[in-house]
Amino acid sequence: MRVLGIDPGYAIVGWGVVDYAGGRFAPVAYGAVCTDKDTPFEQRLAQIYQDICDICRRYQPGALSLEKLYYQHNQTTVIGVAEARGVILLAAAQYGIPVYEYTPMQIKQAVTGYGKAVKKQIQEMTRILLHLPEIPRPDDTADALAMAVAHCHCAGNRLSHLPGVARQAADRER
Repeated sequence: MRVLGIDPGYAIVGWGVVDYAGGRFAPVAYGAVCTDKDTPFEQRLAQIYQDICDICRRYQPGALSLEKLYYQHNQTTVIGVAEARGVILLAAAQYGIPVYEYTPMQIKQAVTGYGKAVKKQIQEMTRILLHLPEIPRPDDTADALAMAVAHCHCAGNRLSHLPGVARQAADRER
């Protein structure tokens, strides 16, 4: 299974592609799409869209893992992030990539086994699972890799609850 994890934003969009087979993870590629704050917002969205399309075309993931949108304080920021998510979702749809969304607690639970883990714990566990020499920077990239790892764990759990015939068919698709 090849998964593209994305940490959406409009200044920095973290991304990471992970292969998962036989209970083992292998990082394929990761990085960040960075947009300049002085660039008009619609051009920033266009850049995000084009770069995500390029990543989808280049790595051909079978799934896209994305954090569910939530906000705590700044409504202005959440609107911009929602718009960036929109162009990311459009890119995934155009490449026929199914999208799976997870809450922060689901990601923490899947990566660390503890739903209240702090950011550093998630990043360190992601580094260990992917056998990386250090935690990727910026943080958005590390978060995107954690989302890919979380999907691999969650997808495996969903498959284990399927009846035998359906599970065998799903395993063949992976």
